[in-house]
Amino acid sequence: MPKLAAFPKAYMDALCVDGSMSLQQWIELAATLDIDGLEMYSGLIDLRDPADWPRYRRMAQDHGLSIPMLCCSPDFTHPDAAFRADQVEHEKRWIDMTAALGGQYCRVLSGQRRPEVSREAGIAFAAECIEACAPHAEAAGVTLILENHYKDNYWQFPEFAQHTDVFCDLVDRIRVTNFGVNYDPSNTILAGEDPLELLRRVKHRVVTMHASDRYLTHGTIEDLRREEDSVGYAKRLSHGEIGKGLNDYDAIFTELRSVGFDGWISIEDGVDGIEQLARSAAFLRRKIAEHFEGAAR
Repeated sequence: MPKLAAFPKAYMDALCVDGSMSLQQWIELAATLDIDGLEMYSGLIDLRDPADWPRYRRMAQDHGLSIPMLCCSPDFTHPDAAFRADQVEHEKRWIDMTAALGGQYCRVLSGQRRPEVSREAGIAFAAECIEACAPHAEAAGVTLILENHYKDNYWQFPEFAQHTDVFCDLVDRIRVTNFGVNYDPSNTILAGEDPLELLRRVKHRVVTMHASDRYLTHGTIEDLRREEDSVGYAKRLSHGEIGKGLNDYDAIFTELRSVGFDGWISIEDGVDGIEQLARSAAFLRRKIAEHFEGAAR
């Protein structure tokens, strides 16, 4: 049976930029939700000192929560080999953070879609770097998860492997055992593509999932598709409460159940506050029960 985690999407600036919310406050707030765990982010101010990592693991456990996943953003597609090597070292530190927090899954990305980097070169760079991180992750008991991402908040360019064909080619290129896919249906919508088409192509590799939802503020899906190569977030799309946007969670969970998925689903929404996050958690609990309880018996 899949388990449910939450990511502090609504509180990222407070936790990562100005420090107006402490990690303890987020843990205590999240403990009011119907969830099993927390997805942490590598840029949290309170996680800068490795000596504090075990303390926050215990704090979460004291509130009945595990920390299964770490979200981080390595940039592996830079044309400079020294830059890529430095990013590998950053990823290794985040792997260590994952393990110290008690987690099993640490995110990797491809990197930025720089105009001067060709498709083949970018795939090769990213695959080489991810495979370079794999032995360190294996020794720590951590699985690397590649997300079909859109764009890190601090990147100039969108994700290199944003589009389905590039993402699938990169997934197929990586030959290590402690590797899987973190599937995010909303990011596929941002690419102007079909989330279910991507899921059908990678579902055997999916080990974790980001749950969010999007809705159109104006225009149509066809308008969105015409904008798929534009830089920056699509203005006509906005985050919304899970179950009320464009994603078909019945279809998504049907595909995941067909391959025996029983991993973590992390809620990456709640941008309008904890009440919205609670409603999203309740929706996902209901859908998990509908689609997976029979498979668990």
